[in-house]
Amino acid sequence: MSASVKVWDFPTRLFHWALVALIGGLWWTADAGEMEWHMVLAYSLGALLLFRIIWGFMGSDTSRFRDFVHGPRTVIGYASSLKTRGVTPHSGHNPLGGYMVVVMLLAIAVQFTTGLFATDDVFTEGPLYAYVSSDTADWMTWVHKKNFDFILVLVGLHLLAVLVHMFKGDALLGAMFTGRRQGIAERNLQFAPLWQALVILAVIGALMGYFLIWPVYSNMY
Repeated sequence: MSASVKVWDFPTRLFHWALVALIGGLWWTADAGEMEWHMVLAYSLGALLLFRIIWGFMGSDTSRFRDFVHGPRTVIGYASSLKTRGVTPHSGHNPLGGYMVVVMLLAIAVQFTTGLFATDDVFTEGPLYAYVSSDTADWMTWVHKKNFDFILVLVGLHLLAVLVHMFKGDALLGAMFTGRRQGIAERNLQFAPLWQALVILAVIGALMGYFLIWPVYSNMY
């Protein structure tokens, strides 16, 4: 067993904390009626989501979907083992945590997509609002609002899981800051170079910024 093992690369940790900040910002801007900033943050979230999906195939070992998305039998077996073995540290997402990642990414994808067609019935409309019927836009708006409540539930469950792990002596939170974990068997993990993530982010950011973020931001001043 190694005293300290690197398990998370910087891009994955950056995604995690940027997601926390953006969800908080989206919640506040929607509640305060700051819809222009809400749209800017939403498009930033869309860029972040697209990066994470690409990084799930091209990134470091522990960031790839193949490393933490397991079949139902494995997940059920892991869940059953919690009763007898308790929480055990993993070099990456455990089978249950892997499913949480997938569900969260899907929920964010739904949130971003429905927001493109949504309207607040006052001043703000998504960029694709005009391409669907009024009934479809109303339905998209309803899903957009309800799905955000679902995302908040997922956030709550995630925080609860982190607290349980911390109580059991598994410092998940610290690892998402440092990228390193203690008390786990060292694996021969391969980490993708940082420049690769920067190139992907630059391309996605440029496209999202030019076509979606800049038109909104330029009208704010």
